[in-house]
Amino acid sequence: MIQAETLELLEWSRLCQHLSTFAATKLGAIAARRLRIPDTQAETLTLLAQTQDVYTLESRLSTGLKFDGITDIGESLERAERRALLLGEELLAIATTLAGMRTLRRVIDNQPDLLVLNALIQDLRTYPELEQEIHRCIDDRGQVADRATPKLAGIREQQKQLRDRVYSTLQSILQRKANAVQESLITQREGRFVIPVKAPQKDAIPGIVHDTSMSGATLYVEPQATVNLNNQLRQLQRQEQVEEEAVRQALTDQVAVVKPDLERLLAIATTLDLATARARYSLWLEANPPRFVTRERENASAAPPESIVLRNLRHPLLIWQQQHEQGRPVVPIDLVIQPHIRVVAITGPNTGGKTVTLKTLGLAVLMAKVGLYVPAREPVELPWFEQVLADIGDEQSLEQSLSTFSGHIRRISRILAALGERDEEAGGRRQEAEGEAEEAESSRQEAGREIQISNLAAVSPSASPFPAPHSPLPTPYSLVLLDEVGAGTDPSEGSALAIALLNHLADHAGLTIATTHFGELKALKYQDDRFENASVEFDDVLLSPTYRLLWGIPGRSNALTIARRLGLDASVVEQAQALVGGASEDVNQVIAGLEAQRRRQETKSQEAAQLLESAEHLHRELSRKAASLKEREQSLQQAQEQAVQAAIAQAKSEIAQVIRQLQQGPVSAQAAQQATDSLHQLAERRLPSRQPKPPKPGFRPQVGDRVRIPRLGQTAEVLTAPNDDEEITVRFGLMKMTVPIDDVESLDGEKAVKKPKAETRSQEPEARSQKPGATQSPPTHDTPTPNHDTPIIRTARNTIDIRGSRVADAEPMMEQAIAQAYESGVLWIIHGHGTGKLRQGVHAFLQQHPQVERYELASRADGGAGVTLAYLR
Repeated sequence: MIQAETLELLEWSRLCQHLSTFAATKLGAIAARRLRIPDTQAETLTLLAQTQDVYTLESRLSTGLKFDGITDIGESLERAERRALLLGEELLAIATTLAGMRTLRRVIDNQPDLLVLNALIQDLRTYPELEQEIHRCIDDRGQVADRATPKLAGIREQQKQLRDRVYSTLQSILQRKANAVQESLITQREGRFVIPVKAPQKDAIPGIVHDTSMSGATLYVEPQATVNLNNQLRQLQRQEQVEEEAVRQALTDQVAVVKPDLERLLAIATTLDLATARARYSLWLEANPPRFVTRERENASAAPPESIVLRNLRHPLLIWQQQHEQGRPVVPIDLVIQPHIRVVAITGPNTGGKTVTLKTLGLAVLMAKVGLYVPAREPVELPWFEQVLADIGDEQSLEQSLSTFSGHIRRISRILAALGERDEEAGGRRQEAEGEAEEAESSRQEAGREIQISNLAAVSPSASPFPAPHSPLPTPYSLVLLDEVGAGTDPSEGSALAIALLNHLADHAGLTIATTHFGELKALKYQDDRFENASVEFDDVLLSPTYRLLWGIPGRSNALTIARRLGLDASVVEQAQALVGGASEDVNQVIAGLEAQRRRQETKSQEAAQLLESAEHLHRELSRKAASLKEREQSLQQAQEQAVQAAIAQAKSEIAQVIRQLQQGPVSAQAAQQATDSLHQLAERRLPSRQPKPPKPGFRPQVGDRVRIPRLGQTAEVLTAPNDDEEITVRFGLMKMTVPIDDVESLDGEKAVKKPKAETRSQEPEARSQKPGATQSPPTHDTPTPNHDTPIIRTARNTIDIRGSRVADAEPMMEQAIAQAYESGVLWIIHGHGTGKLRQGVHAFLQQHPQVERYELASRADGGAGVTLAYLR
């Protein structure tokens, strides 16, 4: 009884009506309007999981779940079970429902991660053979089709032929008896074809009169010539009707056989539609999924109790009113209730939002229980209340009577009775659990004696076949909402009754939220830590409530302040203040100070939030600019690398041209000297030029010094001291080189100085004979590493000819050739022109080879497209 009253007081039916507008089927809308409150938390969790799965599915699909074709076929199934003959429209509705459910199942099957929805449709049967049979026998208009049976098709063919003969005969009569006919028209009366005949000319067309016009001037006559044909046509129509009924009866029997499965299919369709409506309504509300928390520790190993957290909680009915009825903007409230709090007393002026706060919390709890999301900011954390009990009345009238007080008391009595019934049920369950525990313990002891008698090995507790004793069952957790508790009677008695009632509820209810005007209830917080104060804010300047909920601060009396600002005689206000007493004014001043302090803290909190947002915005902007600079740096570096690679390629091409000229020309020392001069000119042109710094005297390179070689643009390490020829050995990277000290300088730009020579050494002739094709000896290396910047002559060691080979056979050959040509740094691969497949295979192999830096086709002089040069790392 009190449960139904609570739902009515919270306007639960209005919310269900709003939910039903999001349903896609008639059954889903009916289920939404008759939404049942679950009895267990497990059922609630299942409903929430369904809502979550549909919410996820709807976000993935562009059009969402569709329930096309699914209709309410429950009554048809009942009639089929009673052997009643189903109409064609009913059979067609069954077929479309089966097709619609098959489409839904296919959509859900394609989302295997939605475990709850997949479990729901796991055993669903849609009987495609029944659907196909119905569509074969019933057309889109719900009529039995000609293809249903050959006999029916034959009957309708005979009807067509007879109908054509009747039309032909009547048309002939109309032409021959045109003067006697009212109009050239063939119509039907009582299922027989007739023609309109003028009443004075009825003898001109003998036959049977079936009807007369309203004026009596026209008779509808069946000519004698068509009587027999009409009789035959009526017989065929009767045969058609019998055959159609036989077809529909056969289909009805098939439906009756699978009625249980079709009823289950209909229930699953309704469940899916209701879950979809919950998901869409939650999305429309911009709500978030709730998490059920534990408010009390049941035993030592249980998790610690958790707070109720409902921030920016909005009333769903007010949201609907704002969106659809141009209502006022909804002011959200914050509800953060610590685990130890059992009673919250909300004080404040009338029309300040106290009652709306109660209804908002009650609806939020019920919405979470039925699987709806809660219109609050994440995280949404609240307990699973077994009961929601409310005494909410219309307290906006200034008149309070005994009947109002009596009504409140009767409703509160029913609330206490409901709490007592749940306590008795919990007590019975505890006694039953304790009895089972004692029985289990007795069985353990008996088993222990039997084990001792049998001298068996000891059995570990974990392996015991007897269940562990049940933990004590907690008291049922209920939410009680009381509006203006203790009102409607003498204030002193009412406040005393309210205090006693709230103390009782603190012991027997999970959480109680009560609104009141009694100042004595504000002091309960300081006597019992299970109590908390809250108030609705009131603007003293505008003399209107702000509808904001303030926690930890009781509401102060505003009556005298409002009276003074509204212009009431000052002497009257002062006399009233004197009657109230100074203590009341002091309390109001303390509360006003707390409110001002709270507003200052909120202002600082808002400023801090703005600063944090600005800092986060600045951080994002700096991160974006840093990423942009990094990207620009990478782009510039890539451009520089490309320019360097292009310059290197050009230099190598020029070096190769010099080498070819040397190879093709006459073999002489003069030709070698010309090639050397050309290479020196190329080095001077290609190597980066550096402006020499003013020399600083006194620099003498020593072993281990770092020096700069301007000619090469390199920084090197000195390995040996200057010898008699004033030469030093340096190393940069993996290369060693002997250079004169005139070519080096310190990192500070100091030029090296030579030691004074005791005697002049004779100059050796510079001109030396060179072998054909000889070049300057390369620098020594610690390890054989290819040097791409030095000219390399094509030899048999760095050349491979794979013409005529298959790609698969050529790859091992190229792998071996790369290993042999590693020191030279370049490998010439002769693959020929041919069809180009071998060249493509060679390029694909080189592209993925880790030792190949890059590759290119040779110049026309070296073979062009028939030769590929691979540059090794």
